[in-house]
Amino acid sequence: MTLQEDFDQYAGDVKKVKTRPTDHEMLDLYGLYKQAIAGDINIDKPILDIKGKAKWEAWNSRKGMSNEGAMNAYILLAKKTIEKYGM
Repeated sequence: MTLQEDFDQYAGDVKKVKTRPTDHEMLDLYGLYKQAIAGDINIDKPILDIKGKAKWEAWNSRKGMSNEGAMNAYILLAKKTIEKYGM
């Protein structure tokens, strides 16, 4: 499988875990996912939306990471999440 195929597979599989991951784990997955598919953050930081602000910060923390690097990091984190929570 190609890196993109592995990434797509794990992006789908991690949504099927039996127990919801922690907010921190979810934000890590989100930030890596957005960096992998969209690159560096391209939206303004929300001011009043607390959830949106947390997601913005998770994505912004990956700024400068290559798409391939983000995909690899996402796959590793998704594997750990699936192992931890089961599918």
